[in-house]
Amino acid sequence: MSRTPATVTVIVPGFDVAPYAQEALDSLRAQTLTDWTAVLIDDASHDATGAIFAAAAAADPRFRVVTQDRRRGLGAARNAGLDLVDTEFVAFLDADDVLRPGALERLVGMLRESGSDFAAGAYVRLRPDGDEYVEGEVQPWVSSATSPERRGTTIDAHPDASSNIVAWSKVSRASFWHRTSLRFPEGKLYEDQVVAQRMYSGAASFDVVPDVVVLWRIRADGSSITQREAALPVLRECLEAMAAGLAVLEDGGHAAAAAARRRQILGMDVPRLAGIAAQHSEDAYRSALGSFTRDIWDAAGAERAELTEASATAVAAARLW
Repeated sequence: MSRTPATVTVIVPGFDVAPYAQEALDSLRAQTLTDWTAVLIDDASHDATGAIFAAAAAADPRFRVVTQDRRRGLGAARNAGLDLVDTEFVAFLDADDVLRPGALERLVGMLRESGSDFAAGAYVRLRPDGDEYVEGEVQPWVSSATSPERRGTTIDAHPDASSNIVAWSKVSRASFWHRTSLRFPEGKLYEDQVVAQRMYSGAASFDVVPDVVVLWRIRADGSSITQREAALPVLRECLEAMAAGLAVLEDGGHAAAAAARRRQILGMDVPRLAGIAAQHSEDAYRSALGSFTRDIWDAAGAERAELTEASATAVAAARLW
């Protein structure tokens, strides 16, 4: 008996994620929308990631494995998956994260009704607590991007959507990626930030839903990219990605969205990084953050006055470095 053709391809890249990969794959198997297929990209892992992926494919024909001959990074791994998409819709799941059971059904269903190019949902952190991981709350910037539900909106009508910069909270029409020639930057960290802003800028329309669709794992061992921002090279890539995403919005004439993104960067990103910089051993770290902060501040308008007292204090300190 032949299987029902798949509706959505889920691209799942992983590098040395053996402690988490099984839970990610189990969250795919638990989806209420069952006509999915998944491309599992093992980015030349040194641990049992490849074996976990291979076992999943052997047990369930909806899984397919691609093994990279050398480590190429998350952007290249996602692009390798994109090359294999032959379904109407495409989604992403990092192999250390977890999809909520109704995630694909909710987002694919929304797109079928709206005709939009992509749909984005909310997400929460999955934080370590002893030997377990516990779900956090929806953060304000996530809520502002995804609540209330909107169908057929645009980045000019909903500029706060620009704060949702992750690839794995969205389902898209595959035709949208082809039409806009979207690809992930390769050899870069924070590779989804500029892609997210290109999606918002290039979409005829998109949808947002307040439903939590994915749990974003904060690893107990501190090995996630966002947990390594005290390293100067990582900081530089973080700042470069934020600047590049802003440039996409500004060059596209999306002034309100650029302002919303600057508000988030000044209110959340700069204070977080300034806390690291204040204790950092390298002056170059403070100098890089200071230069970036001054550029964002100089471009800002009303968003300067919208900072909390704590954020304004952190930004003022960073501008002096």
